[in-house]
Amino acid sequence: MTAAEALNVESRDHPHHHHGWWWKTLLAGFALWIVTIVVTAFTGNSNLVPTLILLGSFLVPFCVVLFAIERVTGSISTLQLILAFFVGGIFGVLGASLLEAPLHQSFWVYGLIGLIEEFVKVILLVIFGWRTVPKTAKQGALLGATIGAGFAAFESAGYAFNAAITSRGIDLVSLLETELVRAILAPVGHVMWTAILGAVIFGAAAGGRRFRWSWWILLTYACVSLLHAAWDSAADVATFFAVVFNGEAVQELQNGALRQSTANQVEALATAIYVIALVIVSAAGIVTLWLVLRHYHRAAAAPE
Repeated sequence: MTAAEALNVESRDHPHHHHGWWWKTLLAGFALWIVTIVVTAFTGNSNLVPTLILLGSFLVPFCVVLFAIERVTGSISTLQLILAFFVGGIFGVLGASLLEAPLHQSFWVYGLIGLIEEFVKVILLVIFGWRTVPKTAKQGALLGATIGAGFAAFESAGYAFNAAITSRGIDLVSLLETELVRAILAPVGHVMWTAILGAVIFGAAAGGRRFRWSWWILLTYACVSLLHAAWDSAADVATFFAVVFNGEAVQELQNGALRQSTANQVEALATAIYVIALVIVSAAGIVTLWLVLRHYHRAAAAPE
């Protein structure tokens, strides 16, 4: 068998592909999440809180993994994707936590966090994709989305835990709000950013067996980190502009504090600006991923 024939064999769809399991799992998991909420609220059993945290934090990210499993080709196995999700997610949050520990609140902190977390995920992406054949933009996007989903799942579990534990005991409403928001946003957060990086890193290999350096990788890393920073800083930026746009708020802050009515107006405006900012960042990520995949697809289809 020639090298070309071997590569062709490795490029075939896996025989265990069954499309549709990701959305079936999503619907079934959402139903289980609702049932768990009802039982927890009815019984007041705090032992069910970990179940709520795990189910709510991992449901959407794990469905991303199933989505990738249904579409992966070549030498990437189901086990490899599952390991990338769990091991990559764990080492991702651990590595990011260690590197972010020395950081202090400043104007640049969101940019540094974006650079650190995307760097950690890039390292994991290269490790898990080292033996992947063929290295194509689509393969890289799927593997990157899987690692990003693992990072998002474990990070969301931490946020949900912090939201649940208060000085007054367990705040079930805050826990559910945190899980719901992060579940909805998960596909256009870590999943999207690492998918873009994976598509460019693997696409630069031009379907070969080894990674190849390209300045586009560095540029993409910078752009994705910027999107990450814009996402993380959206709440603070929205609050700042909400205060600036409200003349009464500026005057009241100069005098000491906001009145309740003014504070409510600022909060409502900040929420609207925050949602708009997230939509813009998400749209930028989606368009970027689409353009990257289209570029490498055309490059692969072009005659040599």
